[in-house]
Amino acid sequence: METTPGKGQWNRQVMFFIVAFLLSEAGSELGQFSVVEEMESGSFVANVVKALGLEVGELPVRGSRVASNHNKQFLQLDQKTGDLFLKEKLDREELCGLTEPCVLPFQILLENPLQFFRAELRVRDINDHSPTFSDPYIFLRISESTSPGTAFPLKIAQDLDVGINGLQNYTISHNSHFLLHTHIRSDGRKIPELVLDKALDREEQPEFTLILTAADGGSPSNSGTAQVRITVVDVNDNAPVFVQPKYQVQIPENSPIGSLILTVSAQDLDAGINGDVTYALFQASDEVSQTFGVDPISGEILLKKQVDFEAIQKYEVVIEATDFGALSGKCTVLVQVMDLNDNFPELTMLSLTSPISENIPDSVVAVFSIRDRDSGENGRMICSIQEDLPFSLKPHLENFYSIITEGVLDRESKDEYNITITVTDLGFPRLKTEHNITVLISDINDNQPVFIQMVYTLYLRENNSPALHIGSISASDSDSGTNAKITYALQPPETGDLPLFSYISIDSDNGHLYALTSLDYEAIQTFQFTVKATDGGFPALSSQALVRIVVQDENDNSPFVLYPLQNDTSPCKDLVPRAAEPGYLVTKVVAVDQDSGQNSWLSYQLLKATDPGLFTVWAHNGEVRTARPISDRDAIKQKLLVLVKDNGEPSLSTMTTLNVLLVDGFSEPFVKLPDEPKDEPQSDSLTTYLIISLISVSFLFLVSVILFISIRLWRKRKASETDHLGPKCQFSGHLVDVNGTGTLSQSYRYELCLTTGSGNTDFKFLKPIIHSVPPPVSGRDSEANQVFQNSHMLG
Repeated sequence: METTPGKGQWNRQVMFFIVAFLLSEAGSELGQFSVVEEMESGSFVANVVKALGLEVGELPVRGSRVASNHNKQFLQLDQKTGDLFLKEKLDREELCGLTEPCVLPFQILLENPLQFFRAELRVRDINDHSPTFSDPYIFLRISESTSPGTAFPLKIAQDLDVGINGLQNYTISHNSHFLLHTHIRSDGRKIPELVLDKALDREEQPEFTLILTAADGGSPSNSGTAQVRITVVDVNDNAPVFVQPKYQVQIPENSPIGSLILTVSAQDLDAGINGDVTYALFQASDEVSQTFGVDPISGEILLKKQVDFEAIQKYEVVIEATDFGALSGKCTVLVQVMDLNDNFPELTMLSLTSPISENIPDSVVAVFSIRDRDSGENGRMICSIQEDLPFSLKPHLENFYSIITEGVLDRESKDEYNITITVTDLGFPRLKTEHNITVLISDINDNQPVFIQMVYTLYLRENNSPALHIGSISASDSDSGTNAKITYALQPPETGDLPLFSYISIDSDNGHLYALTSLDYEAIQTFQFTVKATDGGFPALSSQALVRIVVQDENDNSPFVLYPLQNDTSPCKDLVPRAAEPGYLVTKVVAVDQDSGQNSWLSYQLLKATDPGLFTVWAHNGEVRTARPISDRDAIKQKLLVLVKDNGEPSLSTMTTLNVLLVDGFSEPFVKLPDEPKDEPQSDSLTTYLIISLISVSFLFLVSVILFISIRLWRKRKASETDHLGPKCQFSGHLVDVNGTGTLSQSYRYELCLTTGSGNTDFKFLKPIIHSVPPPVSGRDSEANQVFQNSHMLG
């Protein structure tokens, strides 16, 4: 159902039509080109470069092409040379019929920028058709009483050619009674008339057979013939006479077949059989005889074929009324075909560009032509597209339009448009045609990558393994295809000596961040850098985001004791007066931990002490205080082993040793006691070393004793045999008498053996021969006793 447009829309359509009409009149004219029909396809027509005011090389750049409202494209343009060629063989009779001249309008279209040039192609006729008669036999009945000079119209011949190649004249075969005259009708057709030159006498010659020849003016001339058979009849005084010599009637083009067009009527004053009249078409062309028929008795003219205003607008029908005596009368019926709005508008798409770039304003999207085969208001059209689209409709030559973009499009907002072109005629009822086109919008790189966050904070535990995935950053790009492909890269720091590229790497495809080396929280707690995201467009667009890496601490450092100092020097000794009360502050263990947080929270514990109950260590501050009063039984020197541990998981610890001296008062001079071996913590390895050393010393001592006893027994035996000293052992040359007699008694005799040839006084051995201790004596005896004691000690 057709919807009647609103008043505002009607006004816009009227204004649009007026503007389109004015613009169509302003088109550029190229003139007229001429070809001969039946030329082969590809025949050269003309070169249009100079007529267009262009250079040859501009044609492909401007997007030149041939456009036409005709259903078939009969020309093609060579863009390289500017030559026009026939696209197919042309038949003038098929294209234009009897219309002369045969002119086919066409347009040269330049798309960039859009411009139309109007031109015409005239198709010249050649003599490729001969005149023909629709019926090769013409029958005439002529009364013998007919006066000389009476004319009898004959059936006409038809020649599809026009001009000089069309039908030019008629001739009749030689005879003694008839002449041939040619009459030109109002529509330009030539009508042959047979004129009686000499009176007839049926009794002399009742029949005549003549040859009617129709010839054209071509070179060589073509002709066609028909046989005219004349029967001489007896006298009939009155010929039929029509009520009206001319009838005019209008019929709509949608009249159904069989419709009554008109009824003609003729009267004959003769009586009887000579007064009976029959009706028939006279000199009817093919179009007339195929379209109309007449009832021979009633004179009703009936429609035999559907009429089409767009094909033929007017028919001239000649009706002949003949009585039984062969007398006839004629009338002319003019049939005017009335146009109806029975043709929908037609749209021919000449050019469609899709996709189009989003950043080019006033881009030509489509070029098309419209036409309506109706006439008058029924053939006038208005063209429109949707109003809510960023496109506008621009008229050019008559019934040529283009669709262009309004401003710059944004593919990210909408990447596809469906445009409906509506063509509506102004007839009643209105008919419209809709044509849908889809226009895709191509992407350009007009959007830079956008990070999800402008600042990223990532956490990494220290002592990480190399190539550890820390986290990811991500950016998006509203563009498409290559323009949306994002690569990531680290930006070198602007300031600072941070070797960024040795710490961190990034996957350029997906933004994954990796730690290249193991980081130490105690060396670096946090650092930041910039990551750049670049798309794949041209020119490339980019954006940056800040990434902050926070290194998290692990418990990887043991507590470090600041006091007391733990080195190889003599340990410090803290003095505590024996009169100190319980809770007396002896000293304070000071320690630190390089870790942070709970990993650096320290606690203190007394692990071992000389007297465990005498001192106590506060767990939170490391203060060492007395736990009870000091008694006289407590050792002067106290050694404390304090354990310092952190609160990490797992916990790490350090031990330190405190040396405390119990003194009576701080005023007495400090006497340094001999150092004692450091009481190191027992361990399995140290115990093993001590046991091995003790066993080795005991073994060597036992071996030495056994060896010594063996030598002594051997020498004693040898001395008893020789009763004198061996050659290598001599006494010192005198004996000491411990009894004052000047000689030693035998029971206290010692043997002194020196090494042979020794120039020093070292003793090889000195052992008592008889193991008995004499009583103490005075004087020389005392001196001898002293010698004995010394010798005993040496032994």
